[in-house]
Amino acid sequence: MAAVSARLPAFPWDKLEPYKKAAAAHPDGLVDLSVGTPVDPVPQLVQDALVAAADSPGYPTVWGTAALRDAITGWLRGRLGASAAGHRNVLPVVGSKELVAWLPTQLGLGAGDKVAYPRLAYPTYEVGARLCGAEAVVYDDPMDLDPAGVKLLWLNSPSNPTGKVIPKEDLVRIVAWAREHGILLFSDECYLELGWEAEPVSVLHDDVCGGSYEGIVAVHSLSKRSNLAGYRAAFIAGDAEVLGELLEIRKHGGMMTPAPVQAATVAALGDDAHVAEQRGRYAARRGALRAALEAHGFRVEHSEASLYLWVTRDEPCWETVAHLAELGILVAPGDFYGAAGAEFVRVALTATDERVEAAVKRLA
Repeated sequence: MAAVSARLPAFPWDKLEPYKKAAAAHPDGLVDLSVGTPVDPVPQLVQDALVAAADSPGYPTVWGTAALRDAITGWLRGRLGASAAGHRNVLPVVGSKELVAWLPTQLGLGAGDKVAYPRLAYPTYEVGARLCGAEAVVYDDPMDLDPAGVKLLWLNSPSNPTGKVIPKEDLVRIVAWAREHGILLFSDECYLELGWEAEPVSVLHDDVCGGSYEGIVAVHSLSKRSNLAGYRAAFIAGDAEVLGELLEIRKHGGMMTPAPVQAATVAALGDDAHVAEQRGRYAARRGALRAALEAHGFRVEHSEASLYLWVTRDEPCWETVAHLAELGILVAPGDFYGAAGAEFVRVALTATDERVEAAVKRLA
């Protein structure tokens, strides 16, 4: 067991604990803008669907119910512009982080294979490569990569942590390049419904992939759009052959989304009102925090989408973390996401209106 854990980096959030204690000592309490975990209520119609399905004594299926697959494919066609999506193009997963961490292993990758992901990125892409013994490589532009040995290419738009959105025309070129070199492309699109100053586009959009999902898969989550992080409700969509292989592997591993969560997912995907309501909450918090941070001397970069502000005072990120902790505000240091983030911090929009208001007052 130690041999496997030794492949992994230190768990980054453990390093933040002393600063969390310092921030919590503020007389008015902690304002936690670090992890990005939802704090607003689960929509009532989703709770009702979960409760209604609570009497589910039998095993669920890994592929999910027909109703769940209908809900996912309907959402893909209506929201993402993926007009050819059918049941064979979808697969529920037990939260998107599980998928990201174990995907290279489930694809059979190992020593000699390369997993590529953005230079500034969610740390679990690297973890997934290390777990299977593959080589992790980073890029600024994926088409600058040497394609030799690259078996899995991760895109992330909108980006965590930067909020950067890949324009549609660039997605078209990247998909074509990956197909030309026989590289499997997975696009992490978990923040797609949180575009502010840009409109994120999926790799599954007809204009991007030409109506064919060959060699491409998109990853989606209900954690942020529907406040369902505690439900572990997510799915992947795209290449039917790839998903079929993953389905067989995951059936053997018993990687099943619980039946009540499947029912809740159907309800969430069938309702747009709660998504608009939650967007409104985040938009208001984003506007207040951005103005306060800029007035305090921060510069905001990218952040045109997603659930975070990517900000800097042009100093080492841990100095910024310590400064804000003195104000009772906890943020994530940019080097959690790669060395290129060494002078940035990530500020999450996931705090209650009251706590955001407290942060704004302290920054003033």
